Order: sequence, then structure tokens, then C-alpha cells
Amino acid sequence: MAEPESEAAAEAPLYLRVAAALREDLAHRRISPGARLPSERSLSQRYHVNRQTVRSALQLLRDERLVVTDRRGTFAASGTEGGSEVSAPAPSAVRRTFPGGPRAAEALVRASLTWEPAPTPLTARLLLAPGEPTLVHRHVVLGPQGTALQRAVSWFSRPALTEIPQLARYRRGRDGRRQPDLRLLYHWMHQAGLRVTHRESVGVPGPTATAAGGGAARLLVHRVVSDQHGRALEITDIDFSAQSAAWTYEFSA
Repeated sequence: MAEPESEAAAEAPLYLRVAAALREDLAHRRISPGARLPSERSLSQRYHVNRQTVRSALQLLRDERLVVTDRRGTFAASGTEGGSEVSAPAPSAVRRTFPGGPRAAEALVRASLTWEPAPTPLTARLLLAPGEPTLVHRHVVLGPQGTALQRAVSWFSRPALTEIPQLARYRRGRDGRRQPDLRLLYHWMHQAGLRVTHRESVGVPGPTATAAGGGAARLLVHRVVSDQHGRALEITDIDFSAQSAAWTYEFSA
């Protein structure tokens, strides 16, 4: 595998690095459309990783519709779907993202992580004790003039911090100067063996709230992501301008 280009790349999970290498081969046609990929065993030897890491990388590429798998093996996507050509998408445009989707990922974003108590009404739902701190993610999408098009705040439950290794690393005391990147959160949940369900409530604020926001039309989204046991993993509130920003939600079970 090629040497990582940055410290961030070096810190990326192994399966993401394997997926990136294969994605590069697919994008540059080193693996032709319709061609069979090497076996899991061959890939694990090539990249010096175990077969589970290879399986995780291939699952990500399947999610991105870059490869397909059947009883014969895994093959590069043929390049056509429904009679129209499908080009290999850029990674930032195909990965499931959190929160806001690919459009937000391509915009100017400011994100931060803090360690603080959740609002009292959410404490029990997050399986936290009263006043117990948890990981809180704040995410703002800015327009060309620097105005906030979208604001989101997410609170994570105790099970999420316990069972998702990529979240556990963001504990109190770590370097907070880097802007956190949680765009693969839902894939991390999948990797942790969590089968998730998403419930969104979409509302429009009342006249008073709308006027306070400068008169622009707004939408409010309340999202609860739960696992197969019914435990909440993440609760997110998103507030965005319906006139100037799009809310895109992508998920594959």
C-alpha cells in the first residue's frame, strides 16, 4: 500500500486505507469495469491486513456501488445502470455522511467536539446519569458570505461511546484543535455490528421563531438513531434555511 500522504491518512482505520487504494485502481481503470477483483486472501496479503479488514473495505465499496459481489466473487461495477453511464464518483460524494450529506461536505464547514452534559430531556434516552457528560458534536455549514445555512448538534449515548471505537478516541483530553470528521459515523456503526434504525421528525418553527431567524424559511429536523436493541446511539437536532440550503440524508442498511 502506498505511504499515507498525511498524518490524518496514517490515522485512518486500515479498512478505509484499503478501500482508498482499491478505489484508486477502479477510478484509473487499473481494474477494468466488469473485471473480477483479487480474492480476499490475495488482497489481505497485498495490503498486509487480515481478511476481515478486506471484507470491511469491500463492503464500503459495495455501499458506494463501485463493486458488486455474487457467488462467483467481487467484480468492478460495469459502468452502466439503467442504460446510462455511471462514472466513478469522488469519495466525498458517495460516502454516507453525518450530518447534512454530501452537499454539506463540499461546503464551508465548521465543526467541534465538546464533552458536556446532555439536555435534561435527553439524558435518560441516551442512557446517561443526570449531569453525566457525553460527547457533543456541533456542525455549522456556512454560505459564501459567511452566513450560517445549517446548524446541527448531536449528542451521543453511553452505548455509542462504548461500542464504536472511532468515537471512543474523541474522549476528553484529546487534542481538540483539529476539526473532527464524523462523516463516516454510520459506517462505523455498521463496522461495530450495530444494525441501526433512523427516525426523523421534520417541523417548521412558529412565526416568532422564524422572525427571530431573520424572516427566512427554516426547517427543523430531530433525528434519533437507534440500534437493534432499541438503544439510542445518537440524537441530532438540525436547523437550516429552507431557502438557501439543502438537507440531504443518505443511508443504506
